[in-house]
Amino acid sequence: MKKNGMQPMDYIAYLHRDQKSDFGVSFPDFPGCVTAGRTSDEARTMAVEALSLQIQGMLEDGVALPNASMLEALENDPARMGAVAFRVTIEAAS
Repeated sequence: MKKNGMQPMDYIAYLHRDQKSDFGVSFPDFPGCVTAGRTSDEARTMAVEALSLQIQGMLEDGVALPNASMLEALENDPARMGAVAFRVTIEAAS
């Protein structure tokens, strides 16, 4: 549902954690867009911010956004190994 020219967008993120480190988040549809947090909740909050900034920058640069991957299509993604997949919803200008 659009509000004030904003459209919700959902993308999949991977939550990773190696022993003795923070929780990391990566996005299979946005290579190089990563963030982290001391707790899983903080990492999920940071994921929204990181993805929002990535998309904002792409839109400002006139770069087309990728279609959101379906979770089933990422079943064999090596980056998903040992990670928890979750959806990140952001509001982006349409």
